[in-house]
Amino acid sequence: MVSDKFRRQLYQEADLWQAEGLINTDLYEQLSERYQFNALDTSAHNSFVTILMGLGSILIGLGVIIFVAANWQELPREGKVTLLLSLFMGVNITGFYLGNRAKGAQQRLGHGLLLLGALILGANMGLMGQMFHISGPLYELLLAWGVGVLAMAYSLRLTSLGVLSIILIGLGYWGFWWEFAQQSWLTSSAIEEFSWASLMGQHMPLLAGLMFVPLAYWCRSGAIFGLAAIAVVSSLEANLQPFSFRLFDLFSFQPTGWVLAIAFALPPALLWGYDDGGLAKIPHQRHQPALVSLWRGSFPKIARALALLYLSVLFYLSSFLWLWEFLSNLPTADPSTSLNWFPVLDALILSGLAVFEWLRLAWQARNPRTRRNLNLTTIVIAVFICIAALVPFWHISVAPISLLATFIFNVLLFLLAAGLMREGLAQGKRSAFWNGMVLLTLRILSWFLLSATGLVFKSLIFILCGVGAIAIGLWFEGHIRTLKTTRRSQSFTP
Repeated sequence: MVSDKFRRQLYQEADLWQAEGLINTDLYEQLSERYQFNALDTSAHNSFVTILMGLGSILIGLGVIIFVAANWQELPREGKVTLLLSLFMGVNITGFYLGNRAKGAQQRLGHGLLLLGALILGANMGLMGQMFHISGPLYELLLAWGVGVLAMAYSLRLTSLGVLSIILIGLGYWGFWWEFAQQSWLTSSAIEEFSWASLMGQHMPLLAGLMFVPLAYWCRSGAIFGLAAIAVVSSLEANLQPFSFRLFDLFSFQPTGWVLAIAFALPPALLWGYDDGGLAKIPHQRHQPALVSLWRGSFPKIARALALLYLSVLFYLSSFLWLWEFLSNLPTADPSTSLNWFPVLDALILSGLAVFEWLRLAWQARNPRTRRNLNLTTIVIAVFICIAALVPFWHISVAPISLLATFIFNVLLFLLAAGLMREGLAQGKRSAFWNGMVLLTLRILSWFLLSATGLVFKSLIFILCGVGAIAIGLWFEGHIRTLKTTRRSQSFTP
């Protein structure tokens, strides 16, 4: 759908072209009929009315809120409940009607009211708990609120509600993790103190995938899928963190390396191996829509971009010697501690899923029709992941190799940066080229900033890096123009 801004600019340009004699009256009429120049004034009028309605609604809502707050204590409990439920239902019913029956600005207003209804849901839950003396920590309210918004997102098929649900559940999870991760999770008392919030926190990696990934397909939203992948990876790393630094082997009572190896290698393996080709073949039913109606192949690209981002951050942090010396000096755990192994189950299940994904890629490599899916880049990433898992395992469980580990990850970092730059040059992708350049420049600058050199020398390095970035950027832009010209000439060659 063409935006009103483009139509307005085209209308101005078409008037200018007709005045200069570049187009005749017939062509101008065709453009006017195709892009509906006559409806631009009506569209502007509707936008202005929508803004006025939105501003007026906000002011009326603030007035009602202030009036209710001034008389809140005098209202009986039944009146408070009736008022809260009426406000919630009225806003959502109006938003649902405008969002499904209206078009244009009114439809956007309806979606805005539905988002407002999701916010009112949290306020109602908090006030209801206060009225009925239901106490609990803030993270439980956020988790329950997020689950309610998630149900609204599935039923209404709105990306905005899906994003809001991920944010709310994420805030609730991190609140839970901050309060209990280093206390209850590591001990068996967490099982005795069972609650739905603790269960969600311990199994958030699996729950995030089950809750948000189907929603991304249902809403056809790359934003929801990207946030869902980040939620899975971040919660997995957070759940493994206490075990990575405090878990001990039952026989030697030393910090184990296999959990740390999983924390290093599982996220990129899970993201890079993700493929929805099999799901995309499910037919779309008219009255029973499938959860996979989307652009084919768009979500695996997002997953692989996040895998490259994770590897970049991992290689950069692991290229410093202090990290490996810190891992070498981990304190031994108390052998009498009884650990809660529930959070590790998610990592094992996701590890099995990652192994299945890569076995599927290997099977596709034997099929001539899908052999392109296992290219040289995938093989290199697989080698990177294996090395990222082997080095921390050897460093923790076999023998400390701080210097060798630092050297290995520096080499991996430069190889990854070079590969991104090569991909950008070959395909003309600015993002890949500049990501590689930023990664390489950041590591070089870190060396000089942490070295015992003078400020004059460091300032010279910054100046040289700035001049080099400008020169390389100008050369790369010229290379892209040359590459596009070459491709264009080849496409017109018979």
